[in-house]
Amino acid sequence: MIRYRQGSWLALVLLLNATTSFAQNATAPPTVVTTAVPFLLISPDSRAAGMGDVGVAIADNASAVFWNPAGLGFQKGLDVNLTYSNWLPAFNANLFYNYLTGKYYVPGYGTFALSIIYLNLGESAFRDAQDRDLGSFRSYEFAVGLSYGVRVTNDLSLGATIRYINSALTPSNVQVGNERGSGQGSGISFDISTLWKPTFSGWLSDRLSLGLNISNIGPAMTYIDAAQADPLPTNFRAGFAFKLLSNDYNKMTVAADFSRLLVRRTQQINGADTTFRPDNFLTALFSSWGTEAVLRTFTTGIGVEYWYGKPSLLALRAGYFFEDQRAGGRQFLTFGAGVRYSSFGVDFSYLQAIEQNHPLAGTVRISLVLNFESLGARRQ
Repeated sequence: MIRYRQGSWLALVLLLNATTSFAQNATAPPTVVTTAVPFLLISPDSRAAGMGDVGVAIADNASAVFWNPAGLGFQKGLDVNLTYSNWLPAFNANLFYNYLTGKYYVPGYGTFALSIIYLNLGESAFRDAQDRDLGSFRSYEFAVGLSYGVRVTNDLSLGATIRYINSALTPSNVQVGNERGSGQGSGISFDISTLWKPTFSGWLSDRLSLGLNISNIGPAMTYIDAAQADPLPTNFRAGFAFKLLSNDYNKMTVAADFSRLLVRRTQQINGADTTFRPDNFLTALFSSWGTEAVLRTFTTGIGVEYWYGKPSLLALRAGYFFEDQRAGGRQFLTFGAGVRYSSFGVDFSYLQAIEQNHPLAGTVRISLVLNFESLGARRQ
């Protein structure tokens, strides 16, 4: 028997089940599918988190590596973003999420970025059937990514990310029931994306942007054996952003993101045994769309951001996130604020869950921002 302390394992189970998608089986109605390493879908920066988890068509700072790497193609200079969040605060289990990313423009080549994500899942203890202490361990997950974005025309950019993923849920050589193995896995994934800022004349000039990002494409994650591998949370995200106000002292942007997991399990029948195994990632890019109830598998984020000052000094943000009840039912309001002084800034966001006692309720993110727009740009 294994017993856990500090509630970290319960929090982990809820975290794993918080990221789901409908998948159309071969002969059955839509079924909820879980994925490995869902921490790759956590909104990493306070700015976007304050706008209802919206960012695919904005992507104008270093956090573009998560929302839309193609956004790097429109950026110059040096930008660094560091975010901290007390994760799943309702459990009071000392879980936390850290995110660090930085980008730099290389004249003539494009903009490169490096990102690091670390999720601490707390400390747990092993105990045998006689309740003897067998030691403790810490669970964690992290990912390191390299991103690149380049403008291919005046109004269109392309981007990509490749990342290494490591998930350490238990120590190696663990006995659970009749199975012995390691609760640790690693893998590689990549993203592909585009950002379009169409050129208009008159009032519409430089106001609209459209973004598309397919993230976390890669082979399934294996912990114990390949037969029990779980798919990565391959995610389709598309959206728009529109500047309602854009003058010397006032800027206001409204934006919306629409996303869904591209994951599918296919029914396997072997005599009397029936199992559901995930499609490989290339097949799932197409098979996961199914033929029914496609719209309800999308999550929707809507947000607004207002900046005041010349240059921009103070920001206020708000947003709403919605997921159909049959696909998980997450619904929450978000609020945020930000300040900038010279090359330095701070962003803050707060999540207010609509459902009572939701594990994400009260989530706070704090980000530190360093931006040196002139570096690299002055050498064009």
